[in-house]
Amino acid sequence: MKVLCYSLKPFERPEMMRANNNQHELIFTEQSLSLTTAALAKGCKAVCIFTNDDASGQVLEALHELGIVYIATRSAGYNHIALSVAKKLQMRVANVPSYSPNAVAEHAVALLMALNRRLVESQLLMQMQDFRLDALVGFNIHGKTVGVIGTGQIGFAFAKIMHGFGTRLLGFDPQPHPQASSIGLAYVSLEELLRQSDIISIHCPLNEHTQYMIDEAQFAIMKQGAYLINTARGGIIRTSALIKHLASGKLGGACLDVYEREHGLFFHDHRHAILQDEAFIRLRSFPNVLITGHQAFLTVEALRNIAQTTIDNLNAWEQQGRSLNDLYD
Repeated sequence: MKVLCYSLKPFERPEMMRANNNQHELIFTEQSLSLTTAALAKGCKAVCIFTNDDASGQVLEALHELGIVYIATRSAGYNHIALSVAKKLQMRVANVPSYSPNAVAEHAVALLMALNRRLVESQLLMQMQDFRLDALVGFNIHGKTVGVIGTGQIGFAFAKIMHGFGTRLLGFDPQPHPQASSIGLAYVSLEELLRQSDIISIHCPLNEHTQYMIDEAQFAIMKQGAYLINTARGGIIRTSALIKHLASGKLGGACLDVYEREHGLFFHDHRHAILQDEAFIRLRSFPNVLITGHQAFLTVEALRNIAQTTIDNLNAWEQQGRSLNDLYD
């Protein structure tokens, strides 16, 4: 089938072409899906999108009018897709539920270690030939209490790594992981997790139940000096509340691979632009905040698995009319 792949960056192309192996007519564009760019899909039967594409109801209706039947998202999360509208229009939607849990989990750990041990600042001082250690004091991860919000495949992978550090593990998830006891992961309420944890890592999806799950009230009950890690979705944390508690000194640090208003910001070159997002500029100003641009997934293995599952979804639709990863029946 003919497929337009939106927001597809150069680093994705080799794996997509390898996985496709000339099975489908893939058209690549770095432009994001929006109401304006939907017309690019004219003549296609499917579109392939990513996390920052706009697959809202109005956009899906525009795609439907062009004859789009299938929507394959190259991500596990699907909060950017209006599923109810897609279902009403009888458009099939599929995701990549498990591309590489370890990629995201390992990045979360890397952010924590880099911020805690002041690695970025250390390298800047090294370049200036300032070899003093006064500003580089961190803390041991061993013996700390680590709270994991969302213990699916990624969250549990993170928990296993933290178990190796010798931490006490607390989890919050409506569906406990069946192997939780094997690493000593104990489930508690969200409030209890926030109260007890020295380090809190978020690994849940963004939906109507988790939007602003971490807000003013949740920051207020966190331990003084707690570290917060978010490699899930930016909208799970209210940015204004995060900034307030960083400024007050309540939080010891924040490690962020996602941002509430990252759409149009991440994945693009803004080197010659003046950023207008004051909240993001404020976040970057804190010395105890480390931000990466939604790159936690970015490993060779993950890119390969994303591409292969995406092509598998397209193949299944073409051959059977439905995919194993369909997001609704």
